[in-house]
Amino acid sequence: MAKTPTEDDKRRPRGKAQETAVWILMGMLILGLGGFGVTSFSGGVKKIGSVGSTDISTDDYARALRSQVSALSQQIGKQLSMQEALSFGIDKQVIQSVINRAALDNEAQRAGLSVGDDVVAAEIMKMDSFKGASGTFDREAYRMTLDRNRLSEAEFETNLRRDISRELLQGAVGGGFAAPKPMTDTLYNWVAERRGFSMLRLTEADLAVPVAEPTDAELKAHYDAHIDRFTKPEAKRITYAALLPDAIAKDQPVDEAALKKLYDDRISEFVVPERRIVDRLVFPDQASAEAAKAKLDAGTTFEALVAERGLTLDAIDQGDVSKADLGAAGDAVFATSEGGVAGPVDSDLGPALYRVNGVLAAEETSFDAARETLATELQTDAARKVISDRVEEIDDLLAGGATLEDLSKEAGLALATVDHVPGQQGDSAIEGYQAFRTAADAVQQDDFPEAIVLDDGGLVALRLDEVVPSAPIPFDEAKDKVAEDWRKEAVAKALAARAAEIKAALEGGAKIGSFGIVDVTPETARTGTVAGAPDTLVPDVFKLAEGAVEVVSGEGFTAVVQLDKIMPAATEGEDATALKASLEAQAGQAISQDAFAAYTAALAAEAGITLDQAAINAVHTSLP
Repeated sequence: MAKTPTEDDKRRPRGKAQETAVWILMGMLILGLGGFGVTSFSGGVKKIGSVGSTDISTDDYARALRSQVSALSQQIGKQLSMQEALSFGIDKQVIQSVINRAALDNEAQRAGLSVGDDVVAAEIMKMDSFKGASGTFDREAYRMTLDRNRLSEAEFETNLRRDISRELLQGAVGGGFAAPKPMTDTLYNWVAERRGFSMLRLTEADLAVPVAEPTDAELKAHYDAHIDRFTKPEAKRITYAALLPDAIAKDQPVDEAALKKLYDDRISEFVVPERRIVDRLVFPDQASAEAAKAKLDAGTTFEALVAERGLTLDAIDQGDVSKADLGAAGDAVFATSEGGVAGPVDSDLGPALYRVNGVLAAEETSFDAARETLATELQTDAARKVISDRVEEIDDLLAGGATLEDLSKEAGLALATVDHVPGQQGDSAIEGYQAFRTAADAVQQDDFPEAIVLDDGGLVALRLDEVVPSAPIPFDEAKDKVAEDWRKEAVAKALAARAAEIKAALEGGAKIGSFGIVDVTPETARTGTVAGAPDTLVPDVFKLAEGAVEVVSGEGFTAVVQLDKIMPAATEGEDATALKASLEAQAGQAISQDAFAAYTAALAAEAGITLDQAAINAVHTSLP
């Protein structure tokens, strides 16, 4: 069958209500059961190891492994198979995690640390997963949710009791740590420092002598010296047969009545009334609005009135609005010329002044003018329907042994070849489709072609013909690219030399402003950025002594930077107090975590760890 994003869903026999209920229960369990997982590992092996007298069950390990694979898949944006996840070393992380849990359980058991049934019951009663329609605990929901996820009440409550006991142990060991004051003071003084600096950006226009055009010999030498830049990567040579909506849309008939109806349905797109771009400054009462208008007439700027209200221009920006949008203020605003202020007039929030920032004329696109665009839309939709109706036919042909060449001859698909570099989007139109790239990345020699439905409703089938090895692009073919690369490198070298000259002059007492337009940054933090500059700029600035000069360069960027001022961390104020408190809390938490990690490692080492690699491998093999 054709591959589509929802094909598996279509094959499910369950009804929509049943499917919705399943997803609700899954979501409830994930939120409410925390680390217990959603399914139970089955097999003859019951444990993968132990810490002291506490076993690490295969169920616990399998659930923890599944959870980590799911989290990693979300991070990288695609679902990983278990083997792919194992290649990242995720099993080692999970094993360490379950060892730590078992070490804590073992110590809690040894110390007799546990909680009573009333504590466990209270925790269960609070879990949203087990609440009914009334918002309170529902025993039937509790039973059914556990049953669906192959967990008995005893098993769940035992795990929950262990979780609570571990939390108590963690709190006892990791609580009470406070970061030393000298440590937090040092961190604060470093983090809260500021820098002010001046920067002279250099471009090719700043060169005294323009970069000369290269000779063929220079280009050839550059080509030979940087052959890696002019080498085609290994690629898959793929033959594909495609049926795309754009290719057949023009052949689809157009119903004139349908076109006219589509135009009428979307008339607001084609008939746009006159509009104004306005700012609206609202006042609490009419007297305040009239007083503000008097100030405005006396010479106070509109921006000053906005500031007096404690607002910003962004806060009062209404964008472009029609007369109808403005309600009672419409006539007054539309009678005001661009740059003028209307009011005070009533608005839905009270008396207001409206500044007219722009006048947008009415726009009207006639049916005849819109006809071609609308016809193309209808034809494209019709083409998608035609292709959708033919998916089964193409599937049947491929299943019957038809080649891509047969599809071209018998079914009218367009046949073409492309050299596809896995993981990259090439210049060909077909490589613009994510579904094609995904299939092309995965296809292997001797795979049977199958129909793949594309995002725009088209379909494609493909075949790997051969792997084209990496090879240099011939010089004559790559000459334009070589010239571009040579010039970029030559300009960068010339700018670096000019920057070094300016740096020497500044260190000799010259003023940075004498060499061109200077960008001044009065104050920036270590986390600050400068538009268009490399990420290394601000860290480099913070390494400079006051008055020092440095050349900063990056891809397409060369600048001379002079540090104007070092501003020590502020010692007073709300911001300083808040930042100090935050750093103190973070440092205390880090110390607590380190202490708890050391404690857990010591518990595991003292109790003794045993692992059954065969059992671990069995879990890996059982998971998809």
